[in-house]
Amino acid sequence: MTVIDISAFIGRLATCSGETILPFFRTSLTIDNKGRSDFDPVTEADRAAEAVMRRLIKESFPQHGVVGEEFGNENTDAEYVWVLDPIDGTKSFIAGFPIWGTLIALTHRGVPVYGMMNQPYIGERFAGDNKAASYRGPSGERKLGVRRCAGLQDAVLFTTSPRLMNDADRATFGRVESQVRLTRYGGDCYCYAMLAAGQIDLVIETELKPYDVSALIPIIIGAGGIITTWEGGPAYQGGRIIAASDPRVHEAALKLLNS
Repeated sequence: MTVIDISAFIGRLATCSGETILPFFRTSLTIDNKGRSDFDPVTEADRAAEAVMRRLIKESFPQHGVVGEEFGNENTDAEYVWVLDPIDGTKSFIAGFPIWGTLIALTHRGVPVYGMMNQPYIGERFAGDNKAASYRGPSGERKLGVRRCAGLQDAVLFTTSPRLMNDADRATFGRVESQVRLTRYGGDCYCYAMLAAGQIDLVIETELKPYDVSALIPIIIGAGGIITTWEGGPAYQGGRIIAASDPRVHEAALKLLNS
């Protein structure tokens, strides 16, 4: 497959999943709770969108594997595996806020090589292939690039919610939060898209699954940013994740996270 083939097919997945999701948005939804103790919602829109994408992948690339949030894993030993999160930010989705997105990644031998975050309600797409990243939306098309930030004292930090962290991680996160210029909560995948777009400097989260982050890695790297675990390792298996716009901010935050 060429980059053009991948880009075109992921665009098709984004279009079809978006067309499936939008009729559900800001309507009365049946909401199930997947969580055992915490509220972890899933809707008909999540399931329908993932089913559409899985069907298209099987029709076009039957030899490929699929990892999805709603319907599990298939053929994960394949050379190429698709990693899907039909609605990242379901809590925002059910509340009617448009800070959710569909995450679509293609991995090669386990490593994400192309990713897209699609927000069909606003009409925005953020995509990357580890070498470059791009934006397409109502304002047109452009190359994505992170902004430079000299240190934590100048940084804007995002996390979806500190309440999603355990007590120890929340305290560790607080050490970084106390050093930055501004902290905001919420956003899920949109935080990472805004980092790639040069709007913010740092995203720190915990307990992410591979489908939460795989699509975002090529976008961040392609835009010139850094995304690792808190220990500085590869991020594609999920876990405790830090994304930064500038190596100086990444290094400073890692020191606090591991002090």
